[in-house]
Amino acid sequence: MAPTPPKLHLNLYWHMHQPDYRDLSTGEYVLPWTYLHAMKDYSDMVFHLEQNPKARVSFNFVPILVEQLLDYAEQLESNTIRDPLLALLVEPDLAAINEDKCRLIVDSCFKAHHEKMLSPFPHYQRLLNIYQQVEPMMTDSYDFHYLSEQYKADLLVWYHLAWCGESLRQESKVIQGLMEKGVLFTLEDREQLLVEIKETIKSLVPRYKALMQSGQIEISTTPYYHPILPLLIDFDSTKDAMPDAPLPTHTQYAGGASRAKAHVEAAQQYHQEVFGELPNGMWPAEGGVSHPALSLMAEHGVKWAATGQGVLANSLIKSGESVVDKHQYLYAPYRITNGKDSILCFFRDDSLSDKIGFEYSKMHSSDAVKDFIDNLESIRNINPKKPKVVSVILDGENAWEYYPYNGFYFLKELYEALVNHPDIIMSTFSDIVELKKSGHFPKAEVLPEIAAGSWVYGTFSTWIGSEDKNNAWDLLCDAKLMYDKVINGLDAEKQTAAERQLAICEGSDWFWWFGDYNASDSVESFDQLYRRNLINLYELMGQVVPDNLHKAISEGGGDAENSGTMRRGQDA
Repeated sequence: MAPTPPKLHLNLYWHMHQPDYRDLSTGEYVLPWTYLHAMKDYSDMVFHLEQNPKARVSFNFVPILVEQLLDYAEQLESNTIRDPLLALLVEPDLAAINEDKCRLIVDSCFKAHHEKMLSPFPHYQRLLNIYQQVEPMMTDSYDFHYLSEQYKADLLVWYHLAWCGESLRQESKVIQGLMEKGVLFTLEDREQLLVEIKETIKSLVPRYKALMQSGQIEISTTPYYHPILPLLIDFDSTKDAMPDAPLPTHTQYAGGASRAKAHVEAAQQYHQEVFGELPNGMWPAEGGVSHPALSLMAEHGVKWAATGQGVLANSLIKSGESVVDKHQYLYAPYRITNGKDSILCFFRDDSLSDKIGFEYSKMHSSDAVKDFIDNLESIRNINPKKPKVVSVILDGENAWEYYPYNGFYFLKELYEALVNHPDIIMSTFSDIVELKKSGHFPKAEVLPEIAAGSWVYGTFSTWIGSEDKNNAWDLLCDAKLMYDKVINGLDAEKQTAAERQLAICEGSDWFWWFGDYNASDSVESFDQLYRRNLINLYELMGQVVPDNLHKAISEGGGDAENSGTMRRGQDA
């Protein structure tokens, strides 16, 4: 008689991140994505866990995202809004706004996935139809004569209604009333909508914290401004998975090891301030790992980290092991050690993670959930004597706009199916750490070699190795050399401001967007903000701004899947 396989442990891990969208020279937000995702995704994701107390998952909150969420809450509470688009929502006299603000409205308020977020709402679709008729009649000076004050009011309201999470639509009488009204929104309507946005954003951190304190979820962190630690430490780490990749002209990022350490320490400190305890785990930005990067986290008491399936495969090959059958190696964490400190590292199941990120949005929710469960059961039944830990790791915010109803019914049914399955245990990464520590799980194997890489293809190709990306790194390296030269000559206030501005520039997001495979408008907005940040740094240092910071780094022109906001772990 065949042995009964042990229960399968599932680690669902939702990564929440937005870079710092503020221009520190003005304090204004240049892009609105933090508050929009707060309304739509961060609110829905916590709601699902509140509605199903037996479901257990892990969330990763990047400190700079949490900082912005708390900043938005403070802005809304004090009525000092520093986001131009959000401020326009409650502008009393939309007839009198200038051309730039009119342009901001029409350029921003159709940025939503058309099939799932715009066309389902006839009044919103009608506003787009009107604009498409009027736009050809506009002159080069952007004459907004045909777009009335009422048009702007209705467009602003519908854009924010479209970015409301499904839980908000189902729970809020105000949102329901506005959607039913549909047209001719008044200033009072717009003010009521802003109150709903305020209350939603204010509640987010306390709601997640309450679930953490109850033990239902685990919250981990990321180095503060989301830098790729291995690249800060050593550009040559790129060569582990891409031996022929061209690198920046600068052979290294000056002082990168100390900068990596600063991001790790700042993240731990901020996480403790906000959530009341040190995090056990850390998602290194972009799942970017190397032996020095993992050792750095271990030295700082981080108990676990996670990265991509491709990194594990490359690491096993580097260690002389076979990677023919993923069922032989993927579904268990490994221990990485520098001889003194060690860390447990989990590895993403690319297939299951990418199914949620890219495939299930095209399926009926019940069919998608069945497929997911069938896959887990299949994993459990292969090598039945071996306990399995399946790590499904993905973006917790960008996938849902491609699902009907923001993924509401998929997630609801998924959690219900998982908690009621007799052979699946929803767990957190720290659960597995404790099970191994107590001897209830087999001791983790030591992974002899780590091949540096990320969760995307197991390489760093998304952030380095092409002309545009390398150019962006060289601009940062130039600024860092100047920073090192002058920082000690600045007063304490300027030193603090310059260090913060440098840290923002070190984030991974800027490099993600450079490349001809991304859409031009997205590349342009991130290119401009990256260069604005570098310009601010030079100005804070009292130095002449290099001419090349006034020239675009990348133009884009592609049509990346899911608008380029997400990548698959492996090529489709």
